Amino acid sequence: MKHDYGMHEIPSGFWRSRYAVGLLVIGAVAGYFLLTEHTAHVLGALPYLLFLACPLMHLFMHRGHSGNDEHGTGNQENSHGPR
Repeated sequence: MKHDYGMHEIPSGFWRSRYAVGLLVIGAVAGYFLLTEHTAHVLGALPYLLFLACPLMHLFMHRGHSGNDEHGTGNQENSHGPR
């Protein structure tokens, strides 16, 4: 029994297919027309988006503070110096 292992093709993923290229082209064209037709709406919303970014940045940027501080443990001498 003879096996040709070199003849089998490894199936490529979706993003390397011609459907993915077509999807990306259609998405780029749709994005271009949405941006050109709605530029006034997008630019008018920028100040509000900046104000909305502040609380979101506060929530996501303080994620690393959860277990490293000593607040609320009753051990105030180590965190604030001797009294």
